Amino acid sequence: MCLNDVLALARGLPPLSVAVVEAKERFVLESVVEATRAGIIEPILIGNIERISEVAADLPEVMAMPMLSPEPHETVADCGVRLVLEGRAQTLMKGWLHTDELMHAVLKRLRTDRRMSHVFVAELATYPKLLLITDAAINISPDLTAKAAIVNNAVWLARLLGIERPKVAALSAIELVKQTIPSSLDAACLSKMAERGQILHAIVDGPLAFDNAISREAAEMKGIVSQVAGDVDILLVPDLDAGNILAKNLEYLSHATLAGIVLGARVPIILSSRSDPPRARLVSAALANLVWHRSVKVKTTAKQTSLNNETDIGD
Repeated sequence: MCLNDVLALARGLPPLSVAVVEAKERFVLESVVEATRAGIIEPILIGNIERISEVAADLPEVMAMPMLSPEPHETVADCGVRLVLEGRAQTLMKGWLHTDELMHAVLKRLRTDRRMSHVFVAELATYPKLLLITDAAINISPDLTAKAAIVNNAVWLARLLGIERPKVAALSAIELVKQTIPSSLDAACLSKMAERGQILHAIVDGPLAFDNAISREAAEMKGIVSQVAGDVDILLVPDLDAGNILAKNLEYLSHATLAGIVLGARVPIILSSRSDPPRARLVSAALANLVWHRSVKVKTTAKQTSLNNETDIGD
């Protein structure tokens, strides 16, 4: 699967109503127009209406979109979350604001019992398939329990994209377990947890350095025997710093396209960098569309099963 396949799948689904939080920047508005033309979203633009109108003066499609200013007591992020809670929006898109501003409002009112985490879905000319990177935006210094939850979210997304049993590399600076390098200890534990069934539907190996994860030849040269090396689907990074640096290196030096999404909240969150080009935002919207409709399908199936079981008992 490639990102064009993701777009094709999303175009076959009904568009999502999306609250675009702080929609005052040109890149954001251009991506909203593109996603709307593709039939992926139906946007509600949140922010200063005068400012949005000024930026979009030569974009007639934007001028026809619904716009909303926050209430006097609200931030733009609070306004977006309110639209979701009121059922007026099915998901949120990060516009021209910092991630922590948006996520603070999300954490207050859209939290579930799942850990929230961010996944980049990267397409590179130098790698034969999509590469998922997690978590490079939400969890700053996750512990072992948090990393297991982050892996589970990424595995769920990979399976949604058709990867039945994704291969996960738990990254560290080295491929050996060393007490002085905590990420190597966490990686080894995660690998064993997968073997024991504590992480399902995935093959997890670690610790692996980046070269060993991405290149079978590099792993073989170092004498590493691994089902994951050279065929990895998901890169679990040690912390946010490492993940953010890795993702931006791939984007700016390897010209990767990175789609970003937050999982684990009540709705998927379209979360891209403020400097991301329209295509990255377009594919991020497509991912959110797939995730939202898959989640609704699962909930509907579960509800119907529950109703059927109640009917059986009543009979």
